[in-house]
Formats: sequence, structure tokens, C-alpha cells
Amino acid sequence: MKHRIVVLGAGYAGATTAGRLAKRLHRDDVEITLVSAGPDFVERVRMHQLASGQHLRPRPLRELFAGTGVQVRTARVTAVDVEGKTVDLGGERLPYDTLVYALGSTATDLGVPGVAEHAFDVAGEQAARRLRARLAETRPGATVLVVGGGLTGIEAATEIAESRPDLRVAIAAGGQVGGWLSDKAQRHLRGALDRLGITLHEHCDVTSVEADGVRTAAGGRIEAQVTVWTAGFAVHPIAAATTLRVAANGRIVVDASMRSVSHPDVYAVGDAALAQGAGGKELRMSCAAAGPMAWLAADVIAARLTGRKVPETTIGYSMQCISLGRRDGIIQRVTPGDEITSSVITGRTAARLKELVCKGAFWSVANPTLMMPSRRRHLAPTGQAKARHLTRS
Repeated sequence: MKHRIVVLGAGYAGATTAGRLAKRLHRDDVEITLVSAGPDFVERVRMHQLASGQHLRPRPLRELFAGTGVQVRTARVTAVDVEGKTVDLGGERLPYDTLVYALGSTATDLGVPGVAEHAFDVAGEQAARRLRARLAETRPGATVLVVGGGLTGIEAATEIAESRPDLRVAIAAGGQVGGWLSDKAQRHLRGALDRLGITLHEHCDVTSVEADGVRTAAGGRIEAQVTVWTAGFAVHPIAAATTLRVAANGRIVVDASMRSVSHPDVYAVGDAALAQGAGGKELRMSCAAAGPMAWLAADVIAARLTGRKVPETTIGYSMQCISLGRRDGIIQRVTPGDEITSSVITGRTAARLKELVCKGAFWSVANPTLMMPSRRRHLAPTGQAKARHLTRS
């Protein structure tokens, strides 16, 4: 009987893990199933582009994984039974021997009233298309308010402002917009926001969202015909409903090899995993962390199943990339522990580099064999039995 590996979620982390496993393990010994809620690979780092009206080429998962040995299942995960080692796909039970949990994250309203009813977001393709349709019908002169001054908020606001100069775009943030950036990066950001005519409402906590604006903690009100919520992300609640050990925010607690600390036949990667990186800091929810987490998890699983030495890697960062529309950007250099440095690239060069990063992230999903030597190894002689009762080694 083949060893059954099930990967839940086909975002950057899940798709990369599945492809890398397919190149590490011999298909006579394993059966790899990639479960995705939709038929296409979604370039989540481009959702602000989709929302602003730009065309994104469809990326059918079955085409991406054709000939790899990875079976793509289009289905929605409704539950996971980590004791019975099955996944519920809307009534159908899918058994596994090794599970890779990569269901990612989605937007969260942080308990703020009115967000679900009146705000839009760019956390996924459907959400971005919903905002795209709303912007298309929005008349010139209307105000679009982006709530949140982080990476997502900045990219959404600048993309909308550049593509729709006839709209009034504003950002409302609880702190300073881009306040974590270096001085040089902040100066460039301020210049770009000013050039695009974006109004800033800083140190402004939004307490409720209404159909035609938001209310603030200071008792004020900001009128807006469209409100875009980018103030936070949360993981799907499925893991927290299991006996897996999860953190307070629902992320699965994993060890240095991306394996669950409570269930050794379960691995978690991407936004769904709570892992430590360089300097002992928690890896933040980001595409920059998702790729390395996926590479490590796939290599570890393959090593354990084939009886080879388990790799040891500390995941770190090198830069933060921010697009400011299609022709401007910021590349902020950081330490492996994600601390800001004084090294910054701005302008068109930064925009081109950000585009290369986005293309590279997709390329690594679509071409796992070119990212590493392609050698499919057989399971160790006792691998079938060991795989069911993996040790903590």
C-alpha cells in the first residue's frame, strides 16, 4: 500500500510543498493529494492588482501539476480528524498517513461592528473580485477608504489610487502608516502617497464601519463610499477544532522541522503554522516565510520517509517588498530576524525587483524540479510502518 500524503491548501506554501515532495519521493511508494478549494492557483500577493481592475492570467492547478504525480482535488475542507487520520471534504472522508496543513489565512474583522456587512477586503480572489466590481461601478469623486496602514493597506491604496485617479483614496491607520520602515523608506513612502493624492488619517482607531463611512475612537467620522478592510488576518478555525496543539490565535504550533508538536504525522506550513525563525522570533504571516517553510517541510518529510538525515535549517528574512502602484516601490532590507536596516531601494528599480519577486514565487510553485536536483527516492525498507508511527527524531 502506498504511503498517503495529503496537503491541505494550494497557496504558495501548500503547492510548493506538494511539488517538492513529488520530486523527492518515488511515485511507486507514495500517493500525494493536493486539496484546493478552487481550481486555480491564486497569486495572493497580486490581489490588490486584481481588485484595481488589472487582468491576472488563470493558473489551473491541474495544468501546473500535470505529469508530476500530484493528484489535485478541488474540494473544501470542512474538518480534520487527527486521531482517525482523515480529512472531511464536505461529507467525503479522505484518509492520510502524513498530513501537511497549509490552509493559510483570511481577513478578520477584529470584532469591529459593520466590517462583515459593509467593508471589502483583498485577502482572497473572490474578495478581490467583489471589490473590483464595486470599484467599477463607483463614480468619479467618490472616496475609497483603506483601513490599515500595513503592507496590504499601503499596496491596496496605492494600486487603487494609480488605476483610478478620479477617486479620492484615503488610509486610516491606528498608528503611523509604514511606521516600521527606515527613515529613507518612510520619506519615499510619504512622497509616493502625496504624489498619488492619498489622504492619511493616522493614529485613528476605527470602531465601526457603516455603509457610507467609518466611526473612530475619538468620536469622529470619516465618510467613504467604499471601505476596504486590511487591518488584520486570521487563520481558518479548522485546526483549533481538532486536538492539535494550537496557539491562542489558532495557528498550529510546530517544531523546527515544521512538524506539529502534538501529532508527529502532521506538518503545518505558511500562515497556518506558528514557527520560530532566526533569532527565536515567530515567523510572520507572509509569502517570504511560506516558501522556505514549504521547502523545509518537504525535505524533512522526504528524509524521514526514506531513512535519510533530517535537514536542519533556520528560516530568516532578507527584505520586505512594497509595491506603490505599477511604477514605484520600496525594497527594505532586513536582518534574518526581520529587523529593519538602513539599506533601501526605491522607485522604478524597486518596482521591477518586487515584480521579479512575485514572478519568482509563482515560478517556484510551477517548476519545483528546477529549484533542486530531481531524484525520486524509494521509502526506506521499513518506511511504510515507520511512516504511520513516526518518532520525534
